[in-house]
Amino acid sequence: MSGDTINGIPRVDPRARPAGWKRGMQRLVATRPGAALHRMIAARLDAPIMKATRGRVSLAMGAVPVVVLTSTGARSGRRRETLVLYFTDGDDVILMASNYGGARHPGWYHNLLAHPECELHIGPRGGSFVARETEGAERDRLYALAVDLNPGYAKYAQQTDGIRTIRVLRLTPH
Repeated sequence: MSGDTINGIPRVDPRARPAGWKRGMQRLVATRPGAALHRMIAARLDAPIMKATRGRVSLAMGAVPVVVLTSTGARSGRRRETLVLYFTDGDDVILMASNYGGARHPGWYHNLLAHPECELHIGPRGGSFVARETEGAERDRLYALAVDLNPGYAKYAQQTDGIRTIRVLRLTPH
């Protein structure tokens, strides 16, 4: 593994302060209308766009670090590609199952519980990983780092309070 990547995925320090325009984009997507727009349009189109452009173009425009997660459907057994925000912790990749603060966990979360073997890609770069759910103090520490990366996660936690706990997954290179 290269020092600046984990199995081909660039390292992302969640504590690094993003440029002002990136913070503005993050604030926009953290609003209900912004999240709805992103969920309905950008999130659905971004994985195919990233695949077609070999990772050079993303609708996230660099505002947040994104990667294409390829998982196996929990019930269907079919390969599923989903664009997810990520950051790194040590030699692992961290994913938040926030689902934009919705009442239900995202489908990819259930897929990883049923089939922890997955792939992460940014264009041609990437590789195989094994996912596991974090718990307790580890989960809380990683969630706090996610809020440092994208303050929208604080709003998502408020929206799901009393409904569900947003899960945090640690993906280790396979």
